[in-house]
Amino acid sequence: MIGDIGMENSRLHTQSALRSFFQYFIPTLFGMMLMSINIVIDGIFVGNGVGAVALASVNIAVPVFSIIISIALLIGVGGGTMYAMALGEGNQKRAHKLFTISIVIVTAITLIISFICYLNLERLAYIFGANSETFGYVEDYMIVLLGFSIIIALESTISIFVRNDGAPTLAMVGLVASAIMNIMLNYWFIFILDLKVTGAALATVLATLIGLLILCLQLFRKNTNLRFIKFTWSPQEIKRISFIGFPSFLSEVGMGIFVMGYNIAMAYYVGTNGLAAFSVINYLHTFMFLAFIGIGSSIQPMISFYYGAKKFKQIKETVKIAEVTGLGLGILFILIGWFGADYLVAIFGVDSTEITALATKGIKLFFLGYLFMGINFIYMTYFQSIGYVRPSIGITVFRGYILLIGMLLILPYYFGITGIWLALPIAEAIVAVVLIIFGRTGVMDRGLKLRNL
Repeated sequence: MIGDIGMENSRLHTQSALRSFFQYFIPTLFGMMLMSINIVIDGIFVGNGVGAVALASVNIAVPVFSIIISIALLIGVGGGTMYAMALGEGNQKRAHKLFTISIVIVTAITLIISFICYLNLERLAYIFGANSETFGYVEDYMIVLLGFSIIIALESTISIFVRNDGAPTLAMVGLVASAIMNIMLNYWFIFILDLKVTGAALATVLATLIGLLILCLQLFRKNTNLRFIKFTWSPQEIKRISFIGFPSFLSEVGMGIFVMGYNIAMAYYVGTNGLAAFSVINYLHTFMFLAFIGIGSSIQPMISFYYGAKKFKQIKETVKIAEVTGLGLGILFILIGWFGADYLVAIFGVDSTEITALATKGIKLFFLGYLFMGINFIYMTYFQSIGYVRPSIGITVFRGYILLIGMLLILPYYFGITGIWLALPIAEAIVAVVLIIFGRTGVMDRGLKLRNL
C-alpha cells in the first residue's frame, strides 16, 4: 500500500506524529505568514501610496475576496479531506477521481458566482459598507478581483491538494514566490505607474498566478497522485465533498461577515476615521488569523490520512501537539500587540492622531481574542478531518456568526468603541471555554467511532 500512495505520504505511516506535525507545520506556517505579509504589504503600499481613504476602501472590498476563497475552500477542503482518506486507505483510483471532480466543480462555480457578482457590483459595494467617499476605490478593486477570480480560486484549491498529496514544502514555495512578486508589483503599479487601488488588486492577482503555476508542478512529479482522469458524475460524492468542506466555507464567509459587521459598527459609531482604524487592525488580523489557519492546514492532511489508515493514537497525539502550538502562538500575538501597537499602526502610513489613537487602543483589546482562537480552529478542523462535520459547523456558526454579530449589536451600545473591539475576543472566548469544559475530554473518542466515509 505504501508504494501506491507516494513517498511523501508514506512517511505518515512510519514516523511519529510529532515529527510529521512539524514537517507539515513549519513550511505551512512559513507559507501562511508570507501570504499574510503579502496582504499586509498591500495595506502598507495603499496606505502610504494612495491614502487612508483608499486603505479603508480596500478593506471594504475584502468580502469579495472572501466570496472567491470560500468557494475554493468549500470544494478544496472537502475534496482534499476525502482525497487524503483515500490515500490512507490505499485507494489511489478514488484519489484521482476526487481531485478531478474538485477542480472541475471549483472552476464552474467560481465563474458563475463571479459573473453574478459583477452584474450586481454597485449594490454589493454598498452592502459591504461603501459610501460616497469610498465607492470609487471599492469599485476599482472589486472589478479586478472578480475579473481574475478563477486564478485566486484555483490557487487556493490546488494548494490544499498539494498539502494533502504530502508536499507542504512546495505549497510553501508557491506562497513565497507569490509574496515576493506581490511586493515588487505593488511598488511598480502604485508608485511608478500610479495605478492606485487598481494597481494593488492587479499585483495581488498576478502574484497569485505565479504561485498557481508553481503549485501545478506537483502534477508532473513522479510520485504524485494529483492526476486528471475521465470520470462519471457522482451526486453522492459531490454532496459529500460539499458537506465536509462546508465548515471551511462558513468560516471564510464568516470573515466577510466579520469585516462587514465591524465596518458597519465603525461607520455608525465613529465614521470614516473608525473605518480607517479598523482597516489597519483587519490587515494585522489577517496576518494572525492565517497563522491559526496554518495550524489547521497542517493537521488536516495528517488527521485525514491517519483516519483512513485507522491510526487513532496518532490522531490524538496530533491534536494535543496542535493545542500547545495554538496556545503558544496566541500568547505571542497578544504580547506583540500590547508592546508593539504604536509601531504596528505607524507602518501603514497613518498620519491622523485620531486614527492612530483608535487603532492603537483597538490592537490591545482586539488581540486578546488570539488566546482562544487556536482552540476553536483546532477542534473545528479535527471534526472536519474525520468527516464528522456537524460539530465543526456548530463551532463555526457560533463563533463567526451568532456570537460575533450578537456582541457587535450589544457591546457597543453599552461600551462604545471599546465594545466594538472586544466583540470578537468575547465571541472566541465563549466558544473556547465551552469546548474545553464540555467537549475536550471525550471529543476524540466520540469522533473516532464514526466512519462517515
